Amino acid sequence: MTLQQEIVGNAMQMAVVSLSPGQTVYCEAGKFLFKTTNVTMETRLGGPSGGGQQPQGGGGMGGMLRQAMGTAMQAGQRALAGESLAFQYFTSQGGEGTVGFAGVLPGEMRALELDGTRAWFAEKDAFVAAESTVDFGIAFQGGRTGMKGGEGFVLEKFTGRGTVIIAGAGNFIDLDPADFGGRIEVDTGCVVAFEEGIRYGVQRVGGLNRQGIMNAVFGGEGLSLATLEGSGRVILQSLTIESLANALKKAQGGDKQGPTGGLFSTNAG
Repeated sequence: MTLQQEIVGNAMQMAVVSLSPGQTVYCEAGKFLFKTTNVTMETRLGGPSGGGQQPQGGGGMGGMLRQAMGTAMQAGQRALAGESLAFQYFTSQGGEGTVGFAGVLPGEMRALELDGTRAWFAEKDAFVAAESTVDFGIAFQGGRTGMKGGEGFVLEKFTGRGTVIIAGAGNFIDLDPADFGGRIEVDTGCVVAFEEGIRYGVQRVGGLNRQGIMNAVFGGEGLSLATLEGSGRVILQSLTIESLANALKKAQGGDKQGPTGGLFSTNAG
């Protein structure tokens, strides 16, 4: 059953979800806004897996132990990724119900429809809510990619069938690398989500020469760019969390970017 939802608002969008009787949607803790009184709310450490079915405690003590270990591993992955440990589940009882969700930054939201053939990957913190038939997982990039890319080390992975709602900062830009020769290079903080089949990596900005050093020191991008190759949907955001933080810092009388705006940026409070 397709999730009935409407994304409303402009600068700070939210998703208003209409639930059929018995239908369940879940969100990351902190993304819930409001609900009607006939919608129940339950907080769990584990997320949906195996087609959205929660693991059962069948098999006596062994089944309960396997369920506990699965939940612990899932929570551990999320902790390593810096994600919230808990999910909140909302189920409509005795009729249709309504639930509202929102992201944490001013920007757009998008509903992605999964048909079971392709997974979607998103930067951490992009996830807002999904049907219980959508499985949520954590995908770790390779060590070299993660160490160079910062934001690219941990990705959220969505599989199964149904609707998943994501959010980003600023405006969304939809691209297909195939329309640009098969490869695009972007600021590592601009990537919101992409379809399975897109190859994601991180590369150094320029070589170790005069222009490469100028790019890193004065260009505002640091040492790395994200690379996206192949054919498929890519969603970018026009505002990065770092640039938003820098603007707020500057408005408060400090300049996190410093005079160079690039490699020599500071994090002083």
